[in-house]
Amino acid sequence: MTAASTNSPDDRPRIVVLGSLNMDMVLRVPHMPVAGETLLGRDLRYVPGGKGGNQAVSCARQGAQVRLLSCVGNDAYGEQLLASLRADGIDVSHVMHAGDAATGVAVISVDDAGQNQIVVLAGANQRLSVAEDLLERLLRDARFVVLQFETPLAEVAKALRIARKVSCKVALNPSPMQAIAPSWWGSIDVLVVNETEAAALSGLAVQDVQQAAIAAQQLFARGVAQVVVTLGANGAVACDAHGARWHEALKVQAVDSTAAGDTFLGALAVQLAGGATLDAATQWAMRAASICVTRAGAQPSIPTAQEVEQLTRATRPNTP
Repeated sequence: MTAASTNSPDDRPRIVVLGSLNMDMVLRVPHMPVAGETLLGRDLRYVPGGKGGNQAVSCARQGAQVRLLSCVGNDAYGEQLLASLRADGIDVSHVMHAGDAATGVAVISVDDAGQNQIVVLAGANQRLSVAEDLLERLLRDARFVVLQFETPLAEVAKALRIARKVSCKVALNPSPMQAIAPSWWGSIDVLVVNETEAAALSGLAVQDVQQAAIAAQQLFARGVAQVVVTLGANGAVACDAHGARWHEALKVQAVDSTAAGDTFLGALAVQLAGGATLDAATQWAMRAASICVTRAGAQPSIPTAQEVEQLTRATRPNTP
């Protein structure tokens, strides 16, 4: 494996993202097909994506200095993804090239209601392997490491162990949904899950705000410092040692929900790294996600901090 090029460091909050890079093939459809149905698609676009890439872009556009640990193939998709990340000022010097696997791809169908279905072919993402000494050096210098499950779980476990060793905070979104090992819970500072993930991890039904609050408290009791359950248009529940609180979402017309969760996680991590409270960070992250869903595509839809600030001012109640 060989490494890609780097950007020079600066004084922004430092966040390391360990995760996937995929080229998204986005197909617009009138509705999701049922078994055996043939649909005429309306449009096909190739858009930079992958949960790791999306989260890195979200962190960068929210004002963090970001280093990405990932793996691509020696192909055109890989080069296009790295070029896009560099354009956002992301340090890709530790993104590896796997000579024996193609860059990951995701086939995404988006319907007229803005909902999506995604099939991921992991490819080079499953070849990711970060040396322990490198990981320790990078995490020792970072405020957060952001993790998800589109890369080998052995690498996630390694990052959790080293983050705890060097006192780097961990933000985890367990997606695609897999069980969290019992030994991992105490190493997670911020757990971000949607309704489906919260239900799977807690074993409880999560169909409304009240059930989300109960599930969040149950997950918090396993040793996580902070838990956020995202509920789409129904807002989010934030939970910590002070209990569970519901935060209402802005009402927007959704176009495409792709990358909304990654946008939320990146914005939340940057806000927390900057010293915001969990409630303030959750509200900011919800506004970022609300902008994301009004735009098409993964990384092109992720807003900047300036855009979130503009929305914040526009929706803030007038004071006398």
